[in-house]
Amino acid sequence: GGATVEGAESQPASPAAASSDRDAASKAASEPTIPTVTYHDACYLGRHNQIYSPPRELLEATGATTVEMPRSRDRGFCCGGGGARAFMEETIGTRIAVERSREAIGTGAQVIATACPFCTTMLSDGVASEGADVRVTDVATLMLEAVRRGGE
Repeated sequence: GGATVEGAESQPASPAAASSDRDAASKAASEPTIPTVTYHDACYLGRHNQIYSPPRELLEATGATTVEMPRSRDRGFCCGGGGARAFMEETIGTRIAVERSREAIGTGAQVIATACPFCTTMLSDGVASEGADVRVTDVATLMLEAVRRGGE
């Protein structure tokens, strides 16, 4: 911090400056914040079709800061929904969806984005089981939100 003088209080230079400060603070509080996002590579889009960069480019176009999970792109890890596993009850070890969700949560991102409805469901379940305050959504939803924000 800076130097302070005992007993001195910071005062705005004028009533107009105080009003301007309040208006700026109010505007900042009402504007939606752009989240930090981690992208989960869906098996079919990624490893089957080798599509890795376009979803990330779309996320960056929203203004979001993106962070990668340790296992991503061609080394990505399934959400647990592939091969009809979404309809099976796993009984041995950690559920795949929970393991993948922990990786995503570990990035510190506020949002996990994917481009697959099965992945969205599986990761939402995994995040809920961890009790984490992390949103799981589709890349298209984040694009729509950016358009509504004005593409900032």
